[in-house]
Amino acid sequence: MRRSRRRLSLLVAASLTALLSAVNPGTAYAADPTTMTHGFYLDPGSSAQQWLNANPGDGRAAAIRASIANVPAARWFGNWSGTIGTATGAFVGAAAAGGKLPVLVAYNIPNRDICAGQSGGGAGSDAAYDSWIAAFASGIGSRPAVVVLEPDSLGDESCMTAAQISERNTLLRNAIAQFNAKAPNTWVYLDAGNPGWLSASTMAQHLADAGVGGARGFALNVSNFYGTSQNTSYAGAVNAALQSSKGFSKPFVIDTSRNGNGSNGQWCNPAGRRIGTPTQLGGGAEMLLWVKAPGESDGNCGTGAGSSAGQFLPQVAYNLVFGY
Repeated sequence: MRRSRRRLSLLVAASLTALLSAVNPGTAYAADPTTMTHGFYLDPGSSAQQWLNANPGDGRAAAIRASIANVPAARWFGNWSGTIGTATGAFVGAAAAGGKLPVLVAYNIPNRDICAGQSGGGAGSDAAYDSWIAAFASGIGSRPAVVVLEPDSLGDESCMTAAQISERNTLLRNAIAQFNAKAPNTWVYLDAGNPGWLSASTMAQHLADAGVGGARGFALNVSNFYGTSQNTSYAGAVNAALQSSKGFSKPFVIDTSRNGNGSNGQWCNPAGRRIGTPTQLGGGAEMLLWVKAPGESDGNCGTGAGSSAGQFLPQVAYNLVFGY
């Protein structure tokens, strides 16, 4: 009886592996990072926590601490992060020490945010980026992690030439390959914009061209405000297009950090927005994640006039708590 049960278990496991490989071609299925950990990592060095440390007596501090600083959120890595392998290694190592799952954002592709320009920058050359992303992945190593890969990179092609798009897709394909080789317990989600940016069929083609077949899946609504149900519907349409044209579909995650009141059609520090569902597994997607840290500016615009992208603005954070 024991042998029969063991044989059945092995058959089920083999069937599951085959099914996952069929749904997500090109992906190396190592251990599930969500089962290797218990809960998401709360970054003690987040921008909100740094502000709280410096301003403990501020009247807004209690609300920001309870509703923003105490919610696990992603840390963004780019050309400000110093030696990148050391930076990602330290962040993931701290999470692993507590048995928590860290969420990282890789944001350093050449000509980053090329069309909007608020977050412009990135690596100085394709070769520099290839080296940077390889070191990013090596820093994570075999420890469990989630990575959102290059926000803006696929939705932001309107001002790019065909040659620039082709170069970007090559960089993203290589990045996914680096994570698969050097960080086997990392789930990589390729950024796929938001429901208000591109049609689902166009985004599906962009994802396929950039190598999403080799990634865990795709990420939606990063640094935007669309409601969770809108994103879930859009993801379904993207996956339907992928299945129809490429023969596979993908898991997805949604950035819920600022979508509590939905979108008013503006993307750059709009007023009246609100924090959304805290970081969690499930919720209509594989994960709901706080990718954009609430309170960090989108740029010199809207309620963040006079600021730069990524700058923590306590009043903006406070307003997001209450939907002002």
